[in-house]
Amino acid sequence: MYVIFGASGHVGRATATRLAQAGHPVRAVVRKRERVADLAALGCEIAVADLNDSGSIRQAMEGALAVQVLCPVTPAEREPKQVMMRFIDLMALALEADPPARVLALSDYGAERAQGTGLTLLFHYLEQRFKTIPTSLILLRSAEHMQNYLGSAKAALTSGVLQSLHHPVSKRFPIVAAQDVGYAAADLLTSAAPPTSVPLVVNIEGAQRLCTAEIALCLSQLGGCATIANPLPREHWAGALQNAGLSPAYAELVADLYDAHNAGRIEVEDLHDERRLGSTTLTEVLRPLCL
Repeated sequence: MYVIFGASGHVGRATATRLAQAGHPVRAVVRKRERVADLAALGCEIAVADLNDSGSIRQAMEGALAVQVLCPVTPAEREPKQVMMRFIDLMALALEADPPARVLALSDYGAERAQGTGLTLLFHYLEQRFKTIPTSLILLRSAEHMQNYLGSAKAALTSGVLQSLHHPVSKRFPIVAAQDVGYAAADLLTSAAPPTSVPLVVNIEGAQRLCTAEIALCLSQLGGCATIANPLPREHWAGALQNAGLSPAYAELVADLYDAHNAGRIEVEDLHDERRLGSTTLTEVLRPLCL
């Protein structure tokens, strides 16, 4: 049984779909059953779990050959760091109690750094905590997801301005479609590679790096009217992020992350094992906004 936590999200849904379509038994773990009717139709077993309860997590993993784990983001939480660290600890304890043969943890570019990366520090914590689990561990570090731009892109189609926390707007950065991360995860979970006591670190980004100006150009072409990229001044970040629904503490984590991006501290760690390239284009991700 392949147990996929966060199966209602972009990455988890892609993993579960790819595994089910290949004929593998899949348990899709979610917080709300109604969000994954499509996975149930594919034959996935649906498990509803409380991620704040260790017993619920352990029950969801019962009989697992392999488990895919993500750290759920909590943008509206007053104390997001504490909430996310608690989930990581509960998940690690459950995996240590009954370790499956393989665990794949979804992580981020920059997770090797122990300071100065804002939100990505939570993924550093996840990686370090999971290294104690007696299993064959895969750390799948991904670049920024294209889907992160869906909200700001929708606003830009109306205003003609795509606000950017990447500075300058001409600087290219690694970016990937979330579904390509999920497909890579499915491949890694079912790989014939022998178990190992040393974590396998795999990096994934899209086939092309992009800058915010190119994202704005893509919107111009899709929407049929000019869209420009504007480097949002640093002093306006907190207000813009909180207006988008983030708590002050979460907005601070995101702002610190983009400071790290702009300083060049979020990159592929070339010391590690493997690098993959996704095939989905930004146009494919953004096109539904213009239909």
